[in-house]
Amino acid sequence: MITWRRVEERDFPLLGRWLAQPHVARWWNHETSPEAVERDFGPAARGEEPSEDLLVLLDGRPLGLVQRCRLADYPRYAAELSGVVEVPGGAMSIDYLIGEPELTGRGLGPAMIRAVVAATWADHPGATAVVVPVVAANRASWRALEKAGLRRVGEGELEPDNPVDDPAHYVYRIDRPLTP
Repeated sequence: MITWRRVEERDFPLLGRWLAQPHVARWWNHETSPEAVERDFGPAARGEEPSEDLLVLLDGRPLGLVQRCRLADYPRYAAELSGVVEVPGGAMSIDYLIGEPELTGRGLGPAMIRAVVAATWADHPGATAVVVPVVAANRASWRALEKAGLRRVGEGELEPDNPVDDPAHYVYRIDRPLTP
């Protein structure tokens, strides 16, 4: 069973360990020192930033991280994304990782994404869509989005998180389901 809770400061050592894992470090490109993890995740954990950092659990065991935000709360990011695809008012975005290497390649990424997207409609009644850019070279990531039900709606150049990556990105989207 996949559940989650907000990241707390007590989770920072775990996040630092995950960010140092080669399969995560390749795409996330974060510093992993305790100071850097506190700097990058502390504001959201303390409620000082509008994004949500969610520690995802599989049967109570830490599995990964999902960052969720309203794109309107990050206007520069939304503007950059709008240069590639239409970004509807009320759109949200997610970023995600599976931290434990032995849990990768088992279909848990799509399950995690599907669960958080489904919860987004309840947690954020004003959310109209979830729009997710992903580096085109990160096949595992965009395949997880596809398996979770998101569809590719565009491709273009965006600033990559990791400077070694090409700016080519695919953009995926899922809209809020219509209620009968």
